[in-house]
Amino acid sequence: MAPIEIPRGQASYKKREGIITLTQDKTALIWSPLPGTGPPVISLSVSNITNLQQTPKTNPKVVLRVVEKPKAPGADPAAYPFQFTHATEARNEADAIKDLLSQIIAELRGDDPSLPKPAKSGPNGAGASAAMAMASAVNSKHLPFRWFEDDMLKADVELQQSLMKKDKALAHIYNDAKLSKPDSLSDASFNSQFWATRISLLRAYAIELNQKKGSYNVLSTIKPRTENGELKLNINHEQVQLIFQQHPLVKRIYNENVPKLTESEFWSRFFLSRLSKKLRGERITDNDNTDPLFDKYLEADNTMAVPAKITATSVPPIINIEGNEENQGGFRGGNLKDVEMRPRANIPIIKTLNSLSEKIMANVAPTDVDPSAASYSKDGIADALSKQLALQDLRGDAEAQLIRLSVKDTSTFFTGNQPSLTDQEAADARLYATQVPSDVLFEVQADMDTLDSDGRGGIDLHRSIGVDPDSDDEGNSLDSKSGPKPQHVGSRAALRFAQNQILESMKSARSHLTTHGSHTNASEERPMSLPTDIAHRATLTCATTAEFLKQFWTVFNSSDNSPEKQQELAYLADSLVRSKQRIEALAEEAEKRRQEIMEKRKREIREYYQKTGRKAKWVPVGGGRDAVWAVFEGVVGGLERAVAVWEMVKGGRV
Repeated sequence: MAPIEIPRGQASYKKREGIITLTQDKTALIWSPLPGTGPPVISLSVSNITNLQQTPKTNPKVVLRVVEKPKAPGADPAAYPFQFTHATEARNEADAIKDLLSQIIAELRGDDPSLPKPAKSGPNGAGASAAMAMASAVNSKHLPFRWFEDDMLKADVELQQSLMKKDKALAHIYNDAKLSKPDSLSDASFNSQFWATRISLLRAYAIELNQKKGSYNVLSTIKPRTENGELKLNINHEQVQLIFQQHPLVKRIYNENVPKLTESEFWSRFFLSRLSKKLRGERITDNDNTDPLFDKYLEADNTMAVPAKITATSVPPIINIEGNEENQGGFRGGNLKDVEMRPRANIPIIKTLNSLSEKIMANVAPTDVDPSAASYSKDGIADALSKQLALQDLRGDAEAQLIRLSVKDTSTFFTGNQPSLTDQEAADARLYATQVPSDVLFEVQADMDTLDSDGRGGIDLHRSIGVDPDSDDEGNSLDSKSGPKPQHVGSRAALRFAQNQILESMKSARSHLTTHGSHTNASEERPMSLPTDIAHRATLTCATTAEFLKQFWTVFNSSDNSPEKQQELAYLADSLVRSKQRIEALAEEAEKRRQEIMEKRKREIREYYQKTGRKAKWVPVGGGRDAVWAVFEGVVGGLERAVAVWEMVKGGRV
């Protein structure tokens, strides 16, 4: 057999013309600048190639993108785009090089147990398509282990755009935040900050996109039907391939009788035969049509030595259960099986469905195998499995792998509302600092033990703090001096104040979901009686502001004090100031709309009075400035606190 000629082609790399080909031993892909006789500038080992991408035939530009696996752990994969520049043979040259690379990659990965084995080449060239399928599997092999990392997800712009097309609410938040960002903040920094808090969404969406439909019981989905006395059967190429994979017997019958029979005649007779009912797991009756072609295969075996991913992996002897039967010299029977467990010739559904399920599951790759790691040691036992099965009881406790946390003390940033200490309080603080806690506790315990025996009859704790529980006074205090009376814990005034505060919170939360006031028109049931467009803008503004707050505190609480982080923190603080300005503008617009609605209702009342002579009842108009500030009450508090902390840091008061 003559050796395969190594293809070569004219291709440019980084706008520099050259020649791309493979070495004579087919171990490396090389590119040399024109005329192509010098040493190669780029040399990529075929074993390190992880992905091959080529522009579709509809694209006039012919580009072959070769991705090489990272040279160091944690590094990004290197991509080499080669544009083929031949005037007439560019597409053919690219196809030839890609096909040869795919075939070599398939051969290199042929021993990998986690990948399906290619079928042997037949006279019709079926092996070539199997090799291409293998290369595609190799190209996507490292996907779950590399492409789902945080850095790769944050850099995948196409994935982010696709997610925002699917999630319109997320797209609105992104666009609003991008329009509101400071001009000094670059788009790259904004994207990095925005998606850093949404890595879980990107990862879940990437996994969803890479999930593919698995094998299924294809015979049960094909139902022939009769229309006007003619048999109608809809079957496509994919379903035929699945039938051949799941039922090798059908494939054997097909190869023996086609083209003696036409394709349509073969499948029409098959789906009306008893063999089809048996393979579907249905009961065969005497009234079923007989077909001499298929009936002679009713007792034939429907199994073949089909290569499977799970069976290709050698099982270590220590857990090989089937090996016990081999070592014992055959099956050892016991008592006779129950009557319900005995096989029946006329009810093959359980056996058929179980056999089909085994075939489908046999070609599912196991989820506990890491293709990037060495599968087995020299003894034939999986390295990870041998570690799990090793006796661990005599070993010492493993040293805990702790993670060092760098925590910044931020307690001083949230004491701005507390009054400064007076001279007396400062003196008391210094006095308390010099006392020994154990001595103080001993003296207090001694006083508590002698309360009953010191002649004073104990201590009235309520009276000691100025509370008289028997008094009906609103202040509930013994202090008769003028001025506001302090609220003591447990007093009636404190309980009443707490009750009122809880009720006010419930009213505020309820007003966010329904209208306030006495108007009960169903069309007016909007949050805080705000117009629909204002309420929608308020929702987006709230989400955008919360995003800026999250980014600000994430950067602020990080342990990185580099100048770049300080500059980024200043940008985010400026964004917080602008966020409050947007809330103020939204409140003013809501108030303007409220005034317009009030004027409209006043005109309606006057017109009604002129027509009927009766005064219409005035319905209070909700919404407006107060409603917007009520909605943003918590967010505004967070903005003010964050801006105050930033001012303290910028002023050097921290």
